[in-house]
Amino acid sequence: MSLDELVQRAGALIEEHAELGARTTYRVGGRARALLTLRTRTELDELGPLLFNCGLPVVVVGNGSNLLVADGEHEIIAVHLSGEFCELHWRDVGAVVVVEAGAGLGLPIAARRLANEGIVGFEWAVGVPGTFGGAAVMNAGGHGSDMAASVVKVTTYGRLGIREWTPPQLDFGYRSSALGASELVTGVTLQLSRGDAEGASERIREIVRWRREHQPGGANAGSVFQNPPGDHAGRLIDAAGCRGLRVGSAVVSEKHANFIIVDPGGRAQDVYELLRTVRERVIEATGVELHSEHRFLGFGANS
Repeated sequence: MSLDELVQRAGALIEEHAELGARTTYRVGGRARALLTLRTRTELDELGPLLFNCGLPVVVVGNGSNLLVADGEHEIIAVHLSGEFCELHWRDVGAVVVVEAGAGLGLPIAARRLANEGIVGFEWAVGVPGTFGGAAVMNAGGHGSDMAASVVKVTTYGRLGIREWTPPQLDFGYRSSALGASELVTGVTLQLSRGDAEGASERIREIVRWRREHQPGGANAGSVFQNPPGDHAGRLIDAAGCRGLRVGSAVVSEKHANFIIVDPGGRAQDVYELLRTVRERVIEATGVELHSEHRFLGFGANS
């Protein structure tokens, strides 16, 4: 099978030489050889075998909220899920609420809808700008919780078809799981509970207020580095004198040192070089090696 076959079969669902960096929250970076948008499970069933056997690496892209794409064009097929893959359903099963979310659905949207329905335990996710698919892969978290706290199943599609992952198989860790970056997550099942809708909504408002007060706006991808055990990456970056440090079009935020902001029309390479410089300076100043929360595309094996 070849890319030409996939392009012919997919028709309007696929775009060749597609802008990819512009779809990330950094809003900089290059293109993908092709971008395939899947809206229904029928489309996935029809195009999936071609997708995984056309000879190019598959990269799943949600909101691009933790992805840095190198400048230039990359010989990959990017996959974006929409339509049916952005649905949210729930049902009461005894004392718990089983929530089924499509992998393309944004976490903040789900957090607000669930809170309004009096389904509690997922309010923290209003502060995470990613989708369920990416959140499952990296065990996204914040404000005292993470995906591992409520996920009971993740469904993926790959070369061998559909697979359902249980929590032991997912092997969630701090910002990690057994799911590979190329795993095409299609759905995530949570187990939550009923509670006070007004209390949940107030918790949502508190988190939104906190983020506006403590985190910067502009083109960024959230926290750049993981917090090392017993410490905070932002404090270490500040201690190393990197707050406000600039490389070309990229600058360490003055508001929160664990954020990098990119100027409009900037370069992904500037972000990458700044990130590497910050890591090196923190090692020199504190002896702590920081590890990035970002996914990198096109920067080589050492990124």
